[in-house]
Amino acid sequence: MGALDQTVGSDTEKPLTGAPCAPIILSLPTIRCAGCISAVERGLAKENGVETARVNLSLKRVTIEAAPEISADHLVATLAAIGYEAHELEPSLLADTKSDAEGKALIKRLAVAGFAMMNVMLLSVSVWAGAEAATRDLMHWVSAFIALPAITYAAQPFFKSALSALKVRRLNMDVPISLAIILAAAMSLYETSQSGEHAYFDAALSLTFFLLAGRYLDHRTRASARSAAQELAALEVPRALKVVNGAEVLTPVAELAIGDVIAIKPGARMPVDGVILTGESEVDRAFLTGESLPAYVGPKCAVNAGEINLTGPLSLKVTATAKDSSLQKMAELVALAETSRNRYTSLADRAAAVYAPGVHLLAALAFVGWMILSGDIRLSLNIAIAVLIITCPCALGLAVPAVTTAASGRLFRRGILLKSATALERLAEIDTVVFDKTGTLTLGTPVLEAPGIYPPDDLALAVGLAAHSSHPLANALTALDITALSGLTDVREIPGHGIEARLNGALVRLGRASWVGADEATQTATHLLRDGQNPVSFMFKDTVRPGIAELIPALQKLGFGIHLITGDSAPAAQAIAKRLGIDNVAANVTPQQKLDIIEGLTADGKQVLMVGDGLNDTAALTAAHVSISPASAIDAARTASDIVVLGSDFSVLSDCIKTARSARARIKENFALSAIYNLIAVPFALLGFATPLMAALAMSTSSITVTLNSWRVR
Repeated sequence: MGALDQTVGSDTEKPLTGAPCAPIILSLPTIRCAGCISAVERGLAKENGVETARVNLSLKRVTIEAAPEISADHLVATLAAIGYEAHELEPSLLADTKSDAEGKALIKRLAVAGFAMMNVMLLSVSVWAGAEAATRDLMHWVSAFIALPAITYAAQPFFKSALSALKVRRLNMDVPISLAIILAAAMSLYETSQSGEHAYFDAALSLTFFLLAGRYLDHRTRASARSAAQELAALEVPRALKVVNGAEVLTPVAELAIGDVIAIKPGARMPVDGVILTGESEVDRAFLTGESLPAYVGPKCAVNAGEINLTGPLSLKVTATAKDSSLQKMAELVALAETSRNRYTSLADRAAAVYAPGVHLLAALAFVGWMILSGDIRLSLNIAIAVLIITCPCALGLAVPAVTTAASGRLFRRGILLKSATALERLAEIDTVVFDKTGTLTLGTPVLEAPGIYPPDDLALAVGLAAHSSHPLANALTALDITALSGLTDVREIPGHGIEARLNGALVRLGRASWVGADEATQTATHLLRDGQNPVSFMFKDTVRPGIAELIPALQKLGFGIHLITGDSAPAAQAIAKRLGIDNVAANVTPQQKLDIIEGLTADGKQVLMVGDGLNDTAALTAAHVSISPASAIDAARTASDIVVLGSDFSVLSDCIKTARSARARIKENFALSAIYNLIAVPFALLGFATPLMAALAMSTSSITVTLNSWRVR
């Protein structure tokens, strides 16, 4: 059993000469609240050389401005000393999350369209009330001077999207929207110049306003989406201690070559894949493999990039460069899975594929028909534009984002954050749920099983020894309400093995079975040896995440197939599966095998929900039809997920699935309402009865109806 060395030395770690002093960004996977923010910022502020430290709770990161001699490893050790796990991120590889330029631009355009729409409608009142001749023309001209600049600015998102679609010879929802806005404005300007009775400025602006509202609601649900592959790449250690002629030289990881020797301090992450030359230690592989307990490593053992060295110093021979490391290969797997997920077609897109050409065809038929009947191109064009405006998809544009926003608000109050615009649609379609084990079904925190069965003296001695280690099993022992045995002398930790000491001159040990001469246990255990006595084995069980015991039966009642897929050992996996009533179990699987299992279920026609939290889950999370991670998950896993559970209680997931099904029903109802609206409104437009007032009122009514129906999800 090893202890995490919290005094990582930085005397040999000098910054690269001439390198710019960039901010240090650390991932903080265990922070949860405002208290954590305050503790982290205060702890870092006490360090000499730290100028500023700002925590972002939503991203679980802290950005630090510090003097050049302050290293990231030193700050990681500082946070570890106050109880917060931290990992360095590479700033140049992170997505820019400082500003939301697109969201701000949409808000500005929405404000301009709304302001112009209200003013033009006020001017239109006099026209609707019967103003004629010069008065009507004046109102139309003033409306034109307000509407045309406003439309030119506010409707740009639709124009750009439509132009992009037309360049590749396809139609999307923005093509009929743009056509309706442009033709309405152009025809209104022509009618105004000819002293015509009708102008469509108010209808064009209200169309722009309502559609921008829908576009912004849609953007809000997409704003937090980032590339999980990019987050994975950012987890790579940017620098390493290369051993050159016996001296440790801080070197960029990108410059390491196969065969180089690097030093790994206790508490540091492996920068590349390699084989251990000297030293013994234990490594934390939970994020990479899902193993719940640290693994022993020694000479000739292989280690992978991203694993954390817990106890003793190691000397490592590089076997793969940074671009070929296991972490980089995982990032490539995730990028590939992200590409395949992007092929999902939302309900709105499927509706648009049918709706867009239908609207164009109907408007064209109206124009041709009235040309044949009347021979008046001006009348025919007016009626065709009226058809375009009255059938233009305001309600359809709001159908999905209005529901998503209402549902996301409801779920957020339950501690669930939606990160994808189509997450609810996909969640409503699932029939299979796949769980990771460590950190997902369980909290990864071992608990001593039945402490009352152990002799009090042995338990007190074990607690006394465990107090000198920060190994997870040692922490579980020291957490017991038991007074530690005093009188231990010559206490020392043997990296990769455990703790030994002298009690009244006799040797005592607590650690691995092979080290104390005990039989290997079939479950998680640590072993106590008293000189001249048989070893005592302390058995541990993992802590089941709150709400999981209620969630599994609820999902089974809904008819879902439940699977447990973990990189942990088979005995540990089977034990937790038996406790929770899960029949389908796969243990000792690699990240690639997890991905293969998800793809296999998908190939069999299953719609899979993946729930996981570690690096080893990231590819599988991305490949699944929809994915969920806890807030305690590593950055890359949260980024890969469509949904994040902000609390520790997973019982809310059954309500999340029910909400998703309700949301899908509301979306379909909104499409039906849009269709009914068109069935009623289109005949009026085709027969030439659709005045600008009717078009504006019809669009507003349909949009309000859809919005009210969407809020039923709450």
